[in-house]
Amino acid sequence: MVEQIIAHLRQVNARRSLAEQMQLLAPIQALQQWQCQRLLATHAELAQKPSYAKAMDFFVEELYGPKDFSQRDADLMRVIPKLAKALPNKAMHAIEQALWLNALSFDLDMAMAQALGDAQLNRENYALAYREVGRGDDRAQQIQIVAGLGEQLADVVKIPGIGLLIKLSRRPAKMAGLLSMHEFLQRGFEAFKDLGNVKTFIEPVIATETALNQQLLDPDVNLTEENPLPHV
Repeated sequence: MVEQIIAHLRQVNARRSLAEQMQLLAPIQALQQWQCQRLLATHAELAQKPSYAKAMDFFVEELYGPKDFSQRDADLMRVIPKLAKALPNKAMHAIEQALWLNALSFDLDMAMAQALGDAQLNRENYALAYREVGRGDDRAQQIQIVAGLGEQLADVVKIPGIGLLIKLSRRPAKMAGLLSMHEFLQRGFEAFKDLGNVKTFIEPVIATETALNQQLLDPDVNLTEENPLPHV
C-alpha cells in the first residue's frame, strides 16, 4: 500500500513538473475549473441536497479541482510510512485510491489541455478535444475509482474512534508541518460522516458519468448536434 501511494505521488509530481516546463499549468487549471463547473451542473440536483452537498464538494474541490495539492503531496511523501502504522487499513486504502484518482485525472487533464491548444474553452471545443484524446479505458477507470472511493470513504467513517483520532491528531500534525495533509483527511471525514446510504449518492453519479463518457467517445454521435455536455 505504501509503495503504491508513493508511486502515485511521484507520478503526479513528474507530470506536474513536465506541465510546468511546457507552460501548461495555467491551461490545466482553467480546464479543471471548467470541469468542476460541469460536474456541478450535471449533478445539480444531487449537489443541492443538504445530505450530499459536502460529499459533492469534497470530490470536486479536494480530489479533482484546480487546487494546488503540492503541499499535501509533499506532506504525504514525508510521513506515509508512519501514517500507515497509525491509520486503519481501510483509511490507507482510501488515501491510495484518492491519490490514484488525482494522478490519473491530472494525466488526462494534461492531454486535454494539449488537445484544446488555443481554442476557447467551451462545451463544443471540450467535447471535440475529449474525443480526440480518447483513452476510453482510462476514462472508464477514472469513473470506477470514484465509485470505489465513495464506498471506501463511507466505510472509513464508520470505524470506531476514527473521528476522535483525526481530531486529536490535528495539533501534532500542525506542529510537524503537516497541517495541509491533516485538513485533507478532516474534510474527507466531515464530508462522509453524515452521508447515510452512500449508494444513493454515488450510483447516480457513476451512471450519469458513464453514459456521458460513452456518448462523447461514440463515433456515431454527432457532437455538433448531440453534445451531451451541459451549458457551463
